[in-house]
Amino acid sequence: MASNIQIVVFLLSVFCLAGDGAPQKHSSQIINPGSSLSPQSTHQPSSWPSSSGHFAFGFYQQGDGFAVGIWLVGIEGKTIVWTANRDDPPVTLNAMLQLTSDGKLVLSDRGQQKNLIIVTTSTNSSTDSAASSASMLDSGDFVLYNKRFDVIWKSFNHPTDTLLGGQILPIGGQLFSSFSENDHSTGRFHLNMQADGNLVLYPANSENSRADSYWSSETYGQPKLQLYLNTTGRLVLINSTRWADFNVLNYDDLSKANHKNGTIYRATVDVDGNFQLYSYEYDESIGKLRPSLMWFKPDNPCDVKGLCGLNSYCTFNDNKPNCLCLPGSDYAASDHMILGCSRNYTQVECKDGKENTSSYHMSTMENMVLEDAAYDQAQMSTVEECSRSCLEDCNCGAAVFDSESNICAKQNLPLRYVRRDLEESTRAVFKVGNITSSNISNNQNNTNLPIPGNPITTVVTTTDKKVIEQILVLTLTLIIFSCAALAVSAFYIFKIRLLRYERLTELNGDLGLADEELTLRSFSYNELRRATNGFKEELGKGSFGAVYKGALNKGKKFIAVKRLEKLVEEGEREFRAEMQAIGRTHHKNLVRLLGYSAEDSKRLLVYEYMSNGSLADLLFRTEWHPTWSERVTIALDVARGLLYLHEECKAPIIHCDIKPQNILMDEFWNAKISDFGLAKLLMPDQTRTFTGVRGTRGYLAPEWQKNTPISVKADVYSYGIVLLEIVCCRRNMDVNVRAEEIILSTWVYKCFVGRELHKLVGGEEVDKKTLENMVKVGLWCIQDEPALRPSMKSVVLMLQGITDIAIPPCPTATSM
Repeated sequence: MASNIQIVVFLLSVFCLAGDGAPQKHSSQIINPGSSLSPQSTHQPSSWPSSSGHFAFGFYQQGDGFAVGIWLVGIEGKTIVWTANRDDPPVTLNAMLQLTSDGKLVLSDRGQQKNLIIVTTSTNSSTDSAASSASMLDSGDFVLYNKRFDVIWKSFNHPTDTLLGGQILPIGGQLFSSFSENDHSTGRFHLNMQADGNLVLYPANSENSRADSYWSSETYGQPKLQLYLNTTGRLVLINSTRWADFNVLNYDDLSKANHKNGTIYRATVDVDGNFQLYSYEYDESIGKLRPSLMWFKPDNPCDVKGLCGLNSYCTFNDNKPNCLCLPGSDYAASDHMILGCSRNYTQVECKDGKENTSSYHMSTMENMVLEDAAYDQAQMSTVEECSRSCLEDCNCGAAVFDSESNICAKQNLPLRYVRRDLEESTRAVFKVGNITSSNISNNQNNTNLPIPGNPITTVVTTTDKKVIEQILVLTLTLIIFSCAALAVSAFYIFKIRLLRYERLTELNGDLGLADEELTLRSFSYNELRRATNGFKEELGKGSFGAVYKGALNKGKKFIAVKRLEKLVEEGEREFRAEMQAIGRTHHKNLVRLLGYSAEDSKRLLVYEYMSNGSLADLLFRTEWHPTWSERVTIALDVARGLLYLHEECKAPIIHCDIKPQNILMDEFWNAKISDFGLAKLLMPDQTRTFTGVRGTRGYLAPEWQKNTPISVKADVYSYGIVLLEIVCCRRNMDVNVRAEEIILSTWVYKCFVGRELHKLVGGEEVDKKTLENMVKVGLWCIQDEPALRPSMKSVVLMLQGITDIAIPPCPTATSM
């Protein structure tokens, strides 16, 4: 924390920031329209350097692709100081960046073009907002100029995780850490320059409350403060109205050091959440920049809240922080220890509000700090009394006893901010189950096994041999008779199917469909036009056409007719995909395909009629919503339908467009999956496939945007979003609610971490255990990494309460 606030007169000359005025020939090189960059090309450069050569703007390697940014030159590796559109997927080796003649910085890749930088201006003149040139300044600022040589855009006004000498972080500005050393997308921590004058570090997935902060400048109540790193390495808070500064760092010994011209200063929020200040001095003896760490906060890396995941704690060993699991838990992912830990024992249900104390024991740890808010505090004499109180409390997962104040503070699971501090005198106790998951096994009845020391002697007589021979002869006779019966049955079944196939071939013609699909009924176009009364009553409309209500058998049997109306090529593709996907499936939670029509270019599909509309209508468009028990049943119905598609079909099917609009309700309120127009079939031995982006925004798994193979886990992600919508009876995105509730998945995770799940269902009476299980399943399903998502079989087992559900990590580490 910053100590005494020092107020000094701040010279006006300090505010003559590098790169604010017109470029000077000695400080920049002009980049003219038509100039271009390519990641690896013999004809084009990959970057535009500054005049000094200390900075470069252009393509740099990120993972298997490339990103566009600014970096320091002349040190080991690349030190990235700014990244353009940092959360966009990397581009390929064939990408190109060009400053066009109409004043746009255009990034081209895989046949697509994107305006890399959007210039906004208050003037009405379009010429003032068009870039006529650009420059990479020696300050590390990349700027665009208009025809009058005015600066119309600069990277200094859009910082990512770094401030350079001469750069300001304005009121409300933020620095977000990178996700990892090699991935410069938005990470897990951020620095806020708050409107109240306080400079604060927070975990990125927190509510930015006082309880979430882990370092601040303690400059509350100072209006209009901005963070400024000047060109001599002083990091201060400046007040633009009183021209004063407030020293954040309190490192007077450094201010007395001799400053050398040409030294570069860089303040950054690193991937582990530390705020650090570096200097880079040019060493002529080695011809490179020599980095030096000048200052960092917080003092202890384990003070960074959120550095370790749920149910784990941070301890400082071997000069580095380590994340270890709390008692009663194991790593959720052994190769990613920062993802936290999950329970490794079976939880025993409370009865009559009292804990089954024989099923648990308490584990004690010294010098532990639990920084989550306690739900109950009480005065107690000893740590043993505190431990016993937690053991008997159904809601208590851990407690902290302070021997100085004799206060026992109880906390629920999961635990977020836990660390070990050897200077603290507190003792923490953790409730651990006695039945571990690895020890659960089925008991076998061994009463028929021979007892050691009493050998069994078997004597086979002549009579026994004759009996055995008779049994063998009888068995052989039965086998021969059964085989003959099966052969006769198979012959007649083959004949019947052959006759049926020949008849259907005559009726249907050659559509190029497989045998399994030829069992569908073929309708004429006029027959379906009459059945729908000229396609009069529209039930709904999709991306490839509309669905109409119809009736067969003189109005006795209602049907739904889907008419494909878009482009012939796309319509034909969807028609065949739907026929191949659903034509050979049969499950109570899939809408049944009854037949089709294929005359000339007309393509129609005939389905069973679903009288109670879509799940979207039930959840979003009516004042009446399904009851809690009905919603639990609907969630299970959809999960079972997906399980059938993924694992029980002859060839696995990826639906690719799971959403409430594609889940229909029959007359008995059974949920059924429909609309297989975007479905992707896999080979029997295939688990992943490459395909273009399919589905609906808001339900798409992250891998659709990364040009990576798609598996059935893409459907699992979509199901997770739908499951959360079923729980809360609202859309995944709703702008008519409070700001923190707009994105449903973000709000659900905050309520889960804060143990406030009741907020998700308002005042509705629900089973709390079922609610928690459904939320945990939903959060597991929407994990960014497909490997972390469960299979649909596991989802069904978890929703039925057969399988225990671990505590899920934050599902959207890169976007929440």
